[in-house]
Order: sequence, then C-alpha cells, then structure tokens
Amino acid sequence: MQATRQQILDYLRQHARATVKDLDAHLSLTSTGVRQHLTVLEREGLVEAHEERGHVGRPALVYRLTEQGDALYPKAYDQLAITLLEEVRAGGGAQLQSLVRRAATRFAEPYRERVASRPLPERVREATEIIRERGFLADCRQDGDGWLIEQYTCPFPRVAKQNSCVCALDVEFVRQLVGEDARLSTSLLRGDHACTFRVRPAQPAAARRA
Repeated sequence: MQATRQQILDYLRQHARATVKDLDAHLSLTSTGVRQHLTVLEREGLVEAHEERGHVGRPALVYRLTEQGDALYPKAYDQLAITLLEEVRAGGGAQLQSLVRRAATRFAEPYRERVASRPLPERVREATEIIRERGFLADCRQDGDGWLIEQYTCPFPRVAKQNSCVCALDVEFVRQLVGEDARLSTSLLRGDHACTFRVRPAQPAAARRA
C-alpha cells in the first residue's frame, strides 16, 4: 500500500469519516492531491463517498471505509474461536459435539425453506449454491446412487489447523441442508484438492439394523 493512501485509510479507521478538507490538514497536501489518492482508493473498493448536507452551502462529500477497507485491519476472530473451542474441548467430547451441532443448526436455519420438500438432486444443487453464496468455491456432481459436493476453499482455515473439529461443523451444515447422510471423504486440511462431502440417501432404520 502506498504510504499516503495508508495514512488516509488509518485516518478513516480512527475517525470513522473525513472530508477532503480534513485530509488536507492531516496530510499537508493540496485538495487535488488528496482527491487523486481517494479516487484510487474508491476504485479499489476501500473507501466510499456520501454527500452530507450541512447548515449552509452545498453538500460536502464525506469519505468512509468500506467493509473491504475495514477488513485490511487485523481482527482476532481466529484466536478467539481457537481459544473458545479449546475451553469447550476441555469440558469433554460430548459437549464439543453438541456445540458443533447447535452451531451448524444456526448456520443452516436461514436456508431451510429453500431446500425443504425438494428431491435430493435439487437439495444438493441448492446446498452447493448456498455454499457459493457464503463466499466459497464449490460444485457438485452425481456419483453412483449419491452425490458429491466439492468445496475448494475452507471457511475456517486457521482455526481448522488448530482444531479440526470445525470440519465436523461443515459436514453437519451440509447434512442439515441436504437432509440426508453426509460424510467427509477428502479434506483440504489433509492436503486434498477439496473438502468433498459424499451425500447418500439416508437408509431406513430397519435397513441399518439388518
């Protein structure tokens, strides 16, 4: 990041908003120079401008960080998640499994109406689309009497390296979306090309006891 643009981002992160005049004074630059840097940052999706009307005169352009701009600043979410999982794990495996199931249920809840009452092939395709909407690369294909959903990016890469139990969260999320048996057959964490969820129609209870 060019030094002056980083200073602009830092100022916006600290003050939440700024006009060109504010940045002129902070950076000791001309208004033209500040606008040139802001134009680049807007084009990169890091800042956005809104008109703000004062008591008199024309509305002023006020600049703020976008979500993408704010994301440049480190967050401790991964470390928090790792620490919480370690604390839950210390309470016993059953407690951890219960936490994973409840978290997957919360993740799946907003999508239940989209997959309800559909045949399995449609549920698999819709589940794959939901994974994509959540920001991850994925596709699906039929495999014998079942289906494969391949997810090429991990939702929790740093956390998974410390606590692989989050992989079970992903499997449970897929299982709840498709409403059938889902198993993890390949894993990015193990060095495979994708996390592959093998989906098969759930067997009736009588068949499982046989």
